[in-house]
Amino acid sequence: MRRSVSVVAVLLMVLVAVPRLNAQTSHAASQAAIDNALQQHVAAQSADRDAILRVLEHPEVKAVAERSGLDLRRATTAVATLDGAELAQVAAQAQQVDQALAGGQSRIVISTTLIIIVLLVIILIIVAVD
Repeated sequence: MRRSVSVVAVLLMVLVAVPRLNAQTSHAASQAAIDNALQQHVAAQSADRDAILRVLEHPEVKAVAERSGLDLRRATTAVATLDGAELAQVAAQAQQVDQALAGGQSRIVISTTLIIIVLLVIILIIVAVD
């Protein structure tokens, strides 16, 4: 009798545990999906950094930085320290500046100059805080 009670208890524990185990494994992402998401994230961050660096290399940006007294070398070095929301925000601003400069404009309009200065100041503030 005692043996049959033990067998029934073990069977009940197994029956209770099996659905929980299946629920845990059915919602987990595969290793391939995790690797793919990680690669996309790294590629996006790299593209954002490249966009910022491309804008910082424009002669017009260099001229604005020089007139404003901002150290462009320090800002360029600081790009590597940006991540997350800061990187996305600065990259979005850099893309706006890049589009304005690539649009064939013979001169920089005030809004583009303002964006460049804000971009440089944000990078320098982030570096100063870190």
